Amino acid sequence: MNELNALFRTRIGLSANERLTFESLDHVLALTAAAIPFENLRIMDQKTNEISIANLTNNLLVQHEGGLCYELNTLLYLFLIDNGFDAVLTRGVVYNYDAQAFVTLGRTHVTLLLMHEGQAYLVDTGFGGNLPLKPVPLTGETITSTNGEFRVVRVDNEHGDHRFEMKLKHKHADWRIGYAFDSRKPVTDLSEFNEIQRIIAEHPQSSFNKHPLLTKLTERGSLTLTNTSITQWEDGIMTKENIDDSRFKELLKQHFGR
Repeated sequence: MNELNALFRTRIGLSANERLTFESLDHVLALTAAAIPFENLRIMDQKTNEISIANLTNNLLVQHEGGLCYELNTLLYLFLIDNGFDAVLTRGVVYNYDAQAFVTLGRTHVTLLLMHEGQAYLVDTGFGGNLPLKPVPLTGETITSTNGEFRVVRVDNEHGDHRFEMKLKHKHADWRIGYAFDSRKPVTDLSEFNEIQRIIAEHPQSSFNKHPLLTKLTERGSLTLTNTSITQWEDGIMTKENIDDSRFKELLKQHFGR
């Protein structure tokens, strides 16, 4: 077992000697979503570094930080590959529901495709609170988890050949587009994600370079922290508290150990 594999298991609370199977991925994804937050603190602190195995291992597994999609899903990909899975990374274009349009930043979402017994599945642990928590087949079939309903439908447009859609539990009455991606264009070099990180960190239209944001799923819902508010969903009930910088630091330590 290599260092990343061992440290990843420790971070999410998975036994060092547990052999992973396709059937056990639900458990792994649930543990990962609860243990490793979606966050942009390195972007906000202007402390980004190269996307590499060594840096991902140090930042997320040694320093116990969280990350954005190109960090979280890349780390999961490396872990799955080391445990014998057939997986690739690919890039997607996020859909802005409020604007009813795909974002104009390009293919800045990184997601994961996994092959099992001749069937392709989407696996994503880097999409904020919108995580399916299970592999989603690229067949249009709806899968249901504690976080809601999810599906991947076939499309054919400039954004790709598939679209990830979701109906979050307690939040969405209708299906919403998450992002489009192209299953025919796997990423073969992790350094490609440095371009995504640069766009996210520097582009005026990026939503992740404006204020601190941390999100993680919990046993009863989700928790989202910014420098101005904390929002908690528990059993379908939302509570929101406006906060100042001092309270933000307290909550950052309390809920994220930072």
